[in-house]
Amino acid sequence: MFKSVRRLKRLGLVAIAATSALLLAACGGPAGVQGENTDTSTGGAGAVEITMKVALITHSTPGDTFWDILRKGAESSAAKNGIELLYSSDPDGARQSQLVEQAIDQGVDGIIVTLAKPEAMSGAVQKAIDAGIPVFSINSGEEAYQAMGVLAHFGQNESVAGNAAGEKFNELGAEKVLCVIQEQGHVGLEARCEGVAETLDGEMEVIYVTAADPTNISSTITAKLQTDSAVDYVLTLGAPQAPIALESIAESGSSAQLATFDMNSDVVASLQTDELVFAVDQQPYLQGYSAVDAVWLYTTNLNVLGGGQAVLTGPSIITPDMAEELSEYVNNGTR
Repeated sequence: MFKSVRRLKRLGLVAIAATSALLLAACGGPAGVQGENTDTSTGGAGAVEITMKVALITHSTPGDTFWDILRKGAESSAAKNGIELLYSSDPDGARQSQLVEQAIDQGVDGIIVTLAKPEAMSGAVQKAIDAGIPVFSINSGEEAYQAMGVLAHFGQNESVAGNAAGEKFNELGAEKVLCVIQEQGHVGLEARCEGVAETLDGEMEVIYVTAADPTNISSTITAKLQTDSAVDYVLTLGAPQAPIALESIAESGSSAQLATFDMNSDVVASLQTDELVFAVDQQPYLQGYSAVDAVWLYTTNLNVLGGGQAVLTGPSIITPDMAEELSEYVNNGTR
């Protein structure tokens, strides 16, 4: 709960924020999102007045397009609600924890954080809560957020998503699936592969690669396929790894086919050409948008979106016949 001074300050902003929202609706829509700056704010004619500051801190690896989509959703909500959005990321749990502590020192009004490595994040999250800052989790951490005192979580249940992928592989007659984890120790990625194994009728094997090293990804998948002809499907757990896996399949001479988690323009293009058999979509734009909305709703009205329960944004199984319809939105970075 907020400290009294912080609470009074925020409640004093409610009327301004509500009035701005009404004016915005009358003008026909949200203000445009600005570029890729670390500090995101609104500007221009009809812009919403900035009334609060929110930090979004993820475990993103540089170059991962998934987080560009999630961030775009967060920026859209921030522009609509009069929020200055401070984005930062680090795939290392300890360094991500330090980013949370920096946000506390900056006096932010809310923190949104991923909990891919919850043990590393628990201390910093508790410091934020003790400072009276509402904390929400996003994308990773569904199993841990409530015990950590986080108000709500936005994402997909990774075990359920894995189950759905396993069932789809059964429809395709898969005999052996190679599940490629790009970040060892990431609880969500591990849960995806475990979920596949739970429903898959055939065999599954896990291999580990390094997300930030495309050469490592390529060589590891290629070597595995060259030595194991039983693999008939490869499953990557992130969209950036999918095109690398396609190249590895071709280079190895394997007849394996590819599926992936998450969407980006490369994935939708590969679905359209039938190079990918399916993708598991968790709607990252919706995750970012909803989480920032949740901070605004709680800060201004003490509403908790989802009632404190996990708000699920996926999974959806995207097949080649659906790719054309979704391509415009994927290429615009909103799906």
